[in-house]
Amino acid sequence: MKKLILGLSAICLIAFTSCKENAAKKIDESNIAAAAERDANASKFPVIEFDKTEHDFGEIEAKKSVSTTFKYKNVGDAPLVITDIKSSCGCTVPEDWSRDPLAPGDTGEFSVKFNGSGSNKVSKTITVTANTEKGKETVKITAFVKTDPNANNNTTKTVVQ
Repeated sequence: MKKLILGLSAICLIAFTSCKENAAKKIDESNIAAAAERDANASKFPVIEFDKTEHDFGEIEAKKSVSTTFKYKNVGDAPLVITDIKSSCGCTVPEDWSRDPLAPGDTGEFSVKFNGSGSNKVSKTITVTANTEKGKETVKITAFVKTDPNANNNTTKTVVQ
């Protein structure tokens, strides 16, 4: 057992002393500068600023399709990339947004169509997924949907005999 421990110690000693090159000499100064720049840029995020965060369609007829446009600007320090825009339900459809990077200072827009479903006060949330620091931004649409006068009444009538 003593011979085994002595042998392993000798192998370890040889392995540690055989590395004659100093690790500090292997560092390339250009790599240090590139890493410092990369780390400095990693803390820069795009910031999306909307012209409005809520749009009220007012009073609309049931089943009437309406649309609006949300405009936005990249006020951050890095290119803005919108990867997805989704609504809280299928009756609201976001469309026409660019998937290309938006440089700092540039503007973009997307439209939202609402098909007029529901009744009374209706509120829908649109979630914008982007490479911002939060990762998700939201805007909202609201409307007061008037009931359709031609819709069938689902009230039951009681017949007195």
